[in-house]
Amino acid sequence: MRTTLRPTLTRRTATVGLVAVGAAAGLAACSAPGSGGGESDDAPDEEIPETPSEAVALNIFDVAGAQKELGPMIEKWAEDHPEIVSSVNFESGDAPSLVGQIKPQVDSGRLEVDLVLTGNDGLSAGIGSDLWIPLIDSYGDRLGNQDTYLEAAASMQELASGYGIVLSYYPSGPLLQYNPDKVDEVPTTPEDLLAWAKEHPGEFGYARPANSGPGRTFLMGLPYILGDSDPKDPENGWEKTWEYLKDLGQYVDNYPSGTGQVISNMADGSWNMIPTTTGWDINPRATGQLPAEYEAAAFDEFTWVTDAHYAVIPVGQSADKISALLNLLNGILEPEYNAMAYDEGYFYPGPAVEGATLDLAPEESQKVVEEFGRDWYDELIDSAPQETPLEPDLMVKAFDLWDREVGSQG
Repeated sequence: MRTTLRPTLTRRTATVGLVAVGAAAGLAACSAPGSGGGESDDAPDEEIPETPSEAVALNIFDVAGAQKELGPMIEKWAEDHPEIVSSVNFESGDAPSLVGQIKPQVDSGRLEVDLVLTGNDGLSAGIGSDLWIPLIDSYGDRLGNQDTYLEAAASMQELASGYGIVLSYYPSGPLLQYNPDKVDEVPTTPEDLLAWAKEHPGEFGYARPANSGPGRTFLMGLPYILGDSDPKDPENGWEKTWEYLKDLGQYVDNYPSGTGQVISNMADGSWNMIPTTTGWDINPRATGQLPAEYEAAAFDEFTWVTDAHYAVIPVGQSADKISALLNLLNGILEPEYNAMAYDEGYFYPGPAVEGATLDLAPEESQKVVEEFGRDWYDELIDSAPQETPLEPDLMVKAFDLWDREVGSQG
């Protein structure tokens, strides 16, 4: 049986943390959700029809790199339901600039974006600025697949405080990826990794956590692996983690600004070992960015730090658009659509709901998993503990501490 996650973000604590995320990104936060954005009166006063009066065109803004994984299932559902969705257009951006782009649209009542695909960062910043419709409070009865989430995905859903809808989930990491031609003895503990890095200075590295999923997962996973006093409190409970990362940093030449450069460093042989996640292990090998023979490993004492992609709807949306979006979101959480989240291993496994098994995924996805997946991943997903990420305000604190205490050394 899978270990139960223990989410810690309640609706009340979310308000405090979410404003911090927006502030940390340099974005102006407005009133707390409870004084406006957090109440059901953010939904239109008019009744939302079961289906729109006519098919609608949807503009979807992706700030999480989620289109690669979620785009095909969204487009497939739209193609299968032309009476509801006439077309789908995707645009991409980044989470730090999300509020600055969406807030003027909400304030003016002139929405150009109908749906946002985001991670915890953009979700949180938008809640802090009262930008998202409280979907569960307002339309939970129209989103029946909430009851079919996998246990870990359901825990990630709780972090959304009712505003976002989890569309895909993965256990993430932190794992290690390495070049087997250069690494003879694979570290099984953080101490082993430190010793290897000392013997091979400049051959291990990771990206700045605030800009990198694998870097962020490595940062949040170490407190569990090292046995820190409070893995949920980076300021007061990570004494071992901060000491360890500073020690490790003596042998790290630089911290790239994003995961792409990390992959490049592995590809050209500059580095021979990096922290990774299931998806960042599988996908670069499947797409030819890294050699297929590169290996991955987990520490002996291991805890997954999970991740998810969310959908949110900006406040001020029309009744017809909301109707179409509710149908879409409910529809792509059906197993036959959600199984498309296997994709090319980018967010492995990917599906968020029960029954979305690999045999329902596109044939190409099945081939990728068969060729580039790891036969021990599923067993580790079932057996190892899983924890949700830090609360948003504490994640910001962790990034700030890393920048000052660790990144400044590089």
